[in-house]
Amino acid sequence: MKRAIIPFALLLALAGCNEKAKQDITAGEGPDPTLLPEVHHLIPTVSIARIVGWKDNEAPTPAPGLKVNAFARGLDHPRWLLALPNGDVLVAETNTPPKPDDNPGIKGRITKMFMKRAGAGAPSANRITLLRDTNGDGLADQRTVFLSGLNSPFGMALVGDTLYVADTDALLAFPYKTGETRIDAKPRKVTDLPAGTINHHWTKNVIASPDGSKLYVTIGSNSNVGERGIAAEKDRAQIWEVDPKTGAHHAFAAGIRNPNGMGWTPDGTLWTVSNERDELGSDLVPDYLTSVPPGSFYGWPWRYWGDHVDKRVKDPAPDYIDDTRKPDYALGAHTASLGLAFADGAKLGPAFAHGAFIGQHGSWNRKPPSGYRVVFVPFGRPVGGLCDKAPCPAPDMSSPSGAKPVDVLTGFLSSDGEEAHGRPVGVTIAKDGALLVADDGGNAIWRVTDATPEGPTAPPKR
Repeated sequence: MKRAIIPFALLLALAGCNEKAKQDITAGEGPDPTLLPEVHHLIPTVSIARIVGWKDNEAPTPAPGLKVNAFARGLDHPRWLLALPNGDVLVAETNTPPKPDDNPGIKGRITKMFMKRAGAGAPSANRITLLRDTNGDGLADQRTVFLSGLNSPFGMALVGDTLYVADTDALLAFPYKTGETRIDAKPRKVTDLPAGTINHHWTKNVIASPDGSKLYVTIGSNSNVGERGIAAEKDRAQIWEVDPKTGAHHAFAAGIRNPNGMGWTPDGTLWTVSNERDELGSDLVPDYLTSVPPGSFYGWPWRYWGDHVDKRVKDPAPDYIDDTRKPDYALGAHTASLGLAFADGAKLGPAFAHGAFIGQHGSWNRKPPSGYRVVFVPFGRPVGGLCDKAPCPAPDMSSPSGAKPVDVLTGFLSSDGEEAHGRPVGVTIAKDGALLVADDGGNAIWRVTDATPEGPTAPPKR
């Protein structure tokens, strides 16, 4: 029996066709976002930009005072980055692993069609590639397969002579020597990570504590909002703290639907960005950037943005639900904020000296689309309120200032939202102070620098 073929245009027409955002995306940004009433549809709002890629003479649009060039092109779904101390750059070329029990039936087929349109339907390359700029011109002129045979790799962290890689189902450790262009040694498994045949949010990130004694791993939820039951969410929607020697681990923080990027502020506080829940309308719920104290809980799936109750969740809330912590800073609804890099070491001028760069992969559940850009969240919260007499207290550089995000890199999305050249994901600061951006839709790594003569130049040849 032949399967019925549903025209793509009809799918779009069925998917919440009349529901659109009632407020600008900026209303859902900052420390106090405006949260409008929920909107419920049998079929959720869907707006997916078709990936068209970049021509050789095309590039994203940088903010005034910045410039951009392609550090590397022709990659296979480059999603995450690690800048090594010697100037080399590691790129995780990766895509969704097989997960046959995630959205089976017609919903699963429709989801696959949408993801293919967005550039996420191809098999995973399952490798980490090393990029090297040997002549200091800001272009990667040497490219080698650094690690292969992985399983949807994502996060990477270097601690001394050990490189940690977070596959979708395991945290691995490899021996590393400065300057080598390939690792052939077999990995040591540090610990298994939650995966399986559903594995809804499959990306796993890893960073090390400032002293290298602990590892922190992000693990997204196994559903949108717990619709498979809480038993299916065991060890999910958490950030794990892992002992790299023994693999022993525990939940460092929980109730975070889909944490991805992580970083440390100078005061030793862990921060993350997270994707919030879908299917509550184009204006809900804002993704966020937040500090993550040990033992903190952020409400998923029962609550969002503090005390807002999600009535779709059928499982009873835990006793500690009233301890739900409100995130620090909203990043707009459905922006798919994934990448996070603090400005430490960046050389993009004083406007981008203190704060966080965030890669926003782009929405599927919002009309008009949101995300598809790299933004900067300024840090430097005023201390003691307004100050009209000198000397004023120094601002708290470990917290957002409260100002709205600033566009750093745009131009990924067409003006009508129907097409996208690419989709930014991971961001990192290179050894020379440039901002590197992984574009998994455009298969490129973009290098953003200060446009002034004093801007960063690539490191000299080794």
